[in-house]
Amino acid sequence: METLLNNEFPVNQEFAYLNHAAVAPWPESARRAVADFAQQNTHAGAAHYPDWLVVESQLRANLAQMINAPTEAAAFVKNTSEALSFVAYGIDWQQGDRVVIPDEEFPSNRIVWESLREKGVVVETVSLSGEDPEEKLLHAIAQSPRLVSVSAVQYATGIRLDLKRIGEACKANGVLFCVDAIQIIGALQFDVQACHCDFAMADGHKWLLGPEGLGVFYIRPEVMDQLTLNEYGWHMIEHAGDYSRTDWTPASSARRFECGSPNLLAAHALKASTDLLITEGMDRVEKAICEKTQYLADALQQAGARLITPEHSIGRSGILTFNTNGKDPKDVWQALMKERVICMHRGGGLRFSPHCHTPQSTLDAAVLAAARICKW
Repeated sequence: METLLNNEFPVNQEFAYLNHAAVAPWPESARRAVADFAQQNTHAGAAHYPDWLVVESQLRANLAQMINAPTEAAAFVKNTSEALSFVAYGIDWQQGDRVVIPDEEFPSNRIVWESLREKGVVVETVSLSGEDPEEKLLHAIAQSPRLVSVSAVQYATGIRLDLKRIGEACKANGVLFCVDAIQIIGALQFDVQACHCDFAMADGHKWLLGPEGLGVFYIRPEVMDQLTLNEYGWHMIEHAGDYSRTDWTPASSARRFECGSPNLLAAHALKASTDLLITEGMDRVEKAICEKTQYLADALQQAGARLITPEHSIGRSGILTFNTNGKDPKDVWQALMKERVICMHRGGGLRFSPHCHTPQSTLDAAVLAAARICKW
């Protein structure tokens, strides 16, 4: 797979890039798509607008395919936080309703729920510690909260949750299930129907290898009408484009969450990136990523590092976090960045996050640099 993708990722010739859990480099095909789009804009204005809408439609189909959702259940959003807000401020909350989240969540999947306190919503956090990270979540679900929201993969430690197990428990107890999928879509196979989630969302700038500012929001069709709309405009209505009509209703599809003009520039880039992932096959992408993180885990441990990522999740996602031998992780991160090892400090240590295209030479170079700087 690395050989096939060599020409798509010139970044690998310049850097040891292990930061896909933060912001990913674009493939060459995405750069070309944006350059062509800019060329058309410069020389022809909106003359090609119908063609641009075809690209957007193809992107929607790509994203829906990648999560096994019907296209009408997939909406475009600016980012994960916007989609989480659509859920949080679309539900008709009652005084005392409870929301359950893990205690390791990225702020996007914590702040939005905490902001509901004025509506009488209680946020409960549960620990993912131990050999069974779902155990405490399942106990909380059995108490029938209104909603459970989890990251499919925890951003700092790489803990990968059993979404199917959680989703089945939520379904059995009548609990709404929301998945922050930004650390799974594009890296691992993800099936919204198999995990019984009601909502899922992700931005395109991490594992999907696209730009910031455009993501996907999945809403299970059966619960779509349970979300009150809080944004309105010309694009989110059933008969969008018929400007002479004075009567309107929200679109019957997830397009009801797209209130205004689309981000067609980002759509061109993300369409090219998702084309690449689909062509490679998400089963092969996942296999390559998991093998690379397992390789890193073995090499780091042989070098003397202590892994922060729990054993049950090592090699099961694209995230691997390890200790820095008593040194400030920020200092180690800065030292590695100076050596062109692109990574991030998270979870009390350093986080490496390779993608399917990352060469083994990059993994080896990063481990050697980390070992030298941390002095394990």
